[in-house]
Amino acid sequence: MFILWILLILGVGWVLLSVLREGDSLPFSSAARESPLDILKRRYAEGEISVEEYKERKARLEG
Repeated sequence: MFILWILLILGVGWVLLSVLREGDSLPFSSAARESPLDILKRRYAEGEISVEEYKERKARLEG
């Protein structure tokens, strides 16, 4: 029974370490967040917004 508890604790510890190591890939981590300007650039590159809209929004963000 003692060995079962040790294995259980080790397993939980391993899972926690795995989650913490890969924490930067979580959507709420700071590394995964895009700046507003990066989002604007991505949307322009993907063709979601026009050149005029890109320039207007970029000027607002930088100004």
